[in-house]
Amino acid sequence: MRLVRLLWKARIYLWVFVILLLFLLAGHAQAPNPPDYSLLFDKTDVMITARDGVKLHTEIYKPKNATEPLPIVLERTPYGISDDPKGFSRKLGRYAEMIPDDYIFVFQDIRGRYTSEGTFVMSRPVRDPKDPKAIDEGTDTYDTIDWLVKNVPQNNGRVGLLGISYGGWLTVMGMLEPHPALKAVSEQASPADMFLGDDFHHNGAFRLSYGYEYSTMMETGKTNFQFEFDRFDTYDWYLRLGPLSNADKNYIHGTLPTWKDFVAHPNYDAFWQKQAMPYILTKPKVPNLNVAGWWDQEDAYGPMKIYELLEKNDPDHLNYLVAGPWNHGGWARSSGKSLGEISFDSDTSLYFRQKIEAPWFAYWLKNKGSLPLKEALLFQTGSNQWTQFDSWPPRDASAREIYFHEDGKLSFEKPQSKTAHGFDSYVSDPAHPVPYRHRPIDMTYPDDHPGSWYTWLVEDQRFVTDRPDVLVWQTEELTDDMVLSGKVTAKLFASTSGSDSDWVVKLIDVYPEKYPEDWKLSGYELMIADEVFRGRFRNSFEKPEPITPDTITPFTIDLHTANHVFKKGHRIMVQVQSSWFPIIDRNPQKFVPNIFEAKESDFQKATQRIYRSEEFPSGIVLSIAPAKLAN
Repeated sequence: MRLVRLLWKARIYLWVFVILLLFLLAGHAQAPNPPDYSLLFDKTDVMITARDGVKLHTEIYKPKNATEPLPIVLERTPYGISDDPKGFSRKLGRYAEMIPDDYIFVFQDIRGRYTSEGTFVMSRPVRDPKDPKAIDEGTDTYDTIDWLVKNVPQNNGRVGLLGISYGGWLTVMGMLEPHPALKAVSEQASPADMFLGDDFHHNGAFRLSYGYEYSTMMETGKTNFQFEFDRFDTYDWYLRLGPLSNADKNYIHGTLPTWKDFVAHPNYDAFWQKQAMPYILTKPKVPNLNVAGWWDQEDAYGPMKIYELLEKNDPDHLNYLVAGPWNHGGWARSSGKSLGEISFDSDTSLYFRQKIEAPWFAYWLKNKGSLPLKEALLFQTGSNQWTQFDSWPPRDASAREIYFHEDGKLSFEKPQSKTAHGFDSYVSDPAHPVPYRHRPIDMTYPDDHPGSWYTWLVEDQRFVTDRPDVLVWQTEELTDDMVLSGKVTAKLFASTSGSDSDWVVKLIDVYPEKYPEDWKLSGYELMIADEVFRGRFRNSFEKPEPITPDTITPFTIDLHTANHVFKKGHRIMVQVQSSWFPIIDRNPQKFVPNIFEAKESDFQKATQRIYRSEEFPSGIVLSIAPAKLAN
């Protein structure tokens, strides 16, 4: 019998090797010719009844010839299970590194999506626990787990839950009131606050192209829908759209609940707060592995914020963090050796799946091995090394401010000018907004070509440095490596001739003009941290206020955290601008109560000034730390 087990295990490893090889060669989440999973698993297709009677479509994959009780790994999704021609989910390819450890894999369509019953509600609010009949994604998760452990043969009573993006958010919902059988979760790229930092808004600034294209995709039917643009360059399409009110007038016609919510809730009111993690999370109740990507174009803010919130009350040490050099979900596909033009010198995604994720679930669900990290494991870009921390942000980092000076200079020396009139200026014109990535800007999720949405955060920023509406400051060449580990905060003293304004700040690593390691990166301008801030919310996100025109006003902008080495011979650069289109909607630059209802006549040019004097020293606060390497 032992020989049979060994031979079967060897067969599984062989198939997993084939899966992984195709997986890597494809460079995508799934190989174009998926392996025959029917040789590895028996599939059961069921409809699990939730407490309110709604039936949820669920696929169960049990390893063939299982000889012992196995744990269950559950992933819930709004995007469809995507069966191959033989009826086996392509999602199994995501778990190539975990399949040899033997799990029962379960995939489920959430209510209202694909073949599950019920009504889909975007980011369904958390239920009132006082109402025994109330449901949310957490109760659906609980009911699913309860059914699985009672009805799936040969399970060991332990369940792991994970997902990416919306699936990451579903994971968080499932751990709020966890089923007793839920023993480990991994929240990956979950949004934490849809008004302050994730998919739909950043600091109150509306993420136009993403918000429009995602809401049409999710709410036009039960399956994913793709809006048909009449031109390839969506920058041009959104500019021709005009004021946001034209979106509903000309295209949506009141059919999208989420767009109605955008219009009805332009400020950080109870609608946004009741779904925001600071108002939901208390303490971790099950072990949670938070996973983030440094260049996540959708939810870089979320997992870091969730880790931060849970870390405030974690007496049992259940809260862990991994961050790598990835875009949105990049750790789950390909090797992770590079992103766009930027190389990381190793297979970072494969390392995560093999050395962190698989051992994490084996430890909690199978009592196998040891924990693969102590607290926080973060890839350090620039040096291309994995680094361990006992807290994030690290306690040993010291804050240093780097200041703007005249002639485009950036320095750690504070400006000495006694006059308040030292400033740099530009004219921001809503009719000619600064593009957020190289044009032409294709749609967010094209189905007929790879698309540049996935790598825009690592694009060379030289494409805007010569625009008259973008200000640039940079240091001299660094004489030593400088390690940035922790928080990055912009402190601007600015004025505008209008009564509202957006401020976009980018922290950039400028490569040497001669870079023999990779000549195409010579002079490359790589964003390390970035963010937009809508000026009307400078005092309160709940109650916006006009900006007094032509008055010096302080703005503090959280650029979040980074773990990066600015290497010797490189330069540090900061760019400031007032538009980032069409990822961010155009600010009229005239205060109106609701930008979603602004008229064409409300949009106006504005003269923007960024001050750099002793009295008004604009700059960036960096967390500088000693070098660290993983153990």
